[in-house]
Amino acid sequence: MYDFLMTPEQRRIVEEARDLVKWVPRQMILDMDTDTIRFPKEFLQEAGRRNLLGCRYPKEWGGRGMDWVTTCMLVEEIGTLGYEMACVFGVGAELVCDAIMLHGTDEQKERFVKPLLRGERFAAECLTEPRGGSDFFGAATKAEDRGDHFVLNGQKRFIVGAEGADFFLVYARTNPAAKPQDALTCFVVERGPGVETKYLYGLMGCRGGGTGRLVFRDVRVPKENVVGKVHGAYEVFNTMMIPERLGTAAMTIGSARAALDVATAYTARRKAFGQVINQFQGVSFQVAEAAMLLDACRAMAHMTARAVDAGANVNLVRRLVSESKKFITESCQKAVHNAMQVMGGIGYTNVFPVERIFRDIRLASIWTGTSEVMSLIAAHEWYREHFARRGKLPRDYEADAAEAHAADEKVYDDEDMWKKGWE
Repeated sequence: MYDFLMTPEQRRIVEEARDLVKWVPRQMILDMDTDTIRFPKEFLQEAGRRNLLGCRYPKEWGGRGMDWVTTCMLVEEIGTLGYEMACVFGVGAELVCDAIMLHGTDEQKERFVKPLLRGERFAAECLTEPRGGSDFFGAATKAEDRGDHFVLNGQKRFIVGAEGADFFLVYARTNPAAKPQDALTCFVVERGPGVETKYLYGLMGCRGGGTGRLVFRDVRVPKENVVGKVHGAYEVFNTMMIPERLGTAAMTIGSARAALDVATAYTARRKAFGQVINQFQGVSFQVAEAAMLLDACRAMAHMTARAVDAGANVNLVRRLVSESKKFITESCQKAVHNAMQVMGGIGYTNVFPVERIFRDIRLASIWTGTSEVMSLIAAHEWYREHFARRGKLPRDYEADAAEAHAADEKVYDDEDMWKKGWE
């Protein structure tokens, strides 16, 4: 993010994030990519020591009382280390913390949020299951009420931190007979008897984050570990979409920025046909396009973060977050593609980090909601907005055509179609 958009306080925390980026050993990044490091606890411990985890949360719980705009600036910097570093940074300190901070009790904040933000404990979110990904209501994991506790059984997969996390935010079915919105409960489940990391995935990229499958067998979960209300997980899930999707979008910018920096330096030094290759339009135009896309991504992230911080209409926020997640992740993938393209064959080797960034960043438009799901949400909310403001526009734009009143040319099957399904 550009300095002219930052307050003095935001500049300070961004500089702190850059210092953390400088601190990370090169070997840590390399070892994560080979899964030699399965979960970067040392990195999270250092981030916690520097008070960079969960900067949005109140100081009394270990945060710094900042906002979403600042968070986007911070996670962009963390993303320059590598996309998986940013994923691990955000999953516990943003996703899991957000659920507990917004819906949990003070006792839960004391037990889970404080040590997590200090980097003393680690957390993971458990949403996806083997039978479904984006289908939140299709969860098959069950928790049976046994009086003072629940007994949890089921599986979750693609869990960042399955290897390494000390506790998990788990969605489970507690009221199978109810309508979907009232059927699930959100729990904090601590690693212990019955919690097993069954399988670690061989990933194309984003390695080293301990991504695996978790199996829960007769796990005893005390009722004080319910986050929010029993059968009230839908409310938790709805608020989690902001940190999941806006956070993912912002961190992607940092990863793409690193690739563009490498490609820019390379194309300013590499010669072909007697001149430096950035003098060829076929090269410089691709670099310019990548820079343009990243600037557009920052602008979109900034606007969306401002909307969240301002408490804008929930449907507008839902649309902006979905648009941001789709546009930013896909645009950053295009920027990294351009970076590799202008470097030619050497960009496809591990002589430069662009090939790793290319592999890692492919996840961005898949996890926390695919681009297709983002389009579905954005379309629904846009149409809802359109029909909500009918009659409130400053003029009838449709009438500004020479033959606007040619009634026989405007034939609709149902004049009131707009009312159906969007109110």
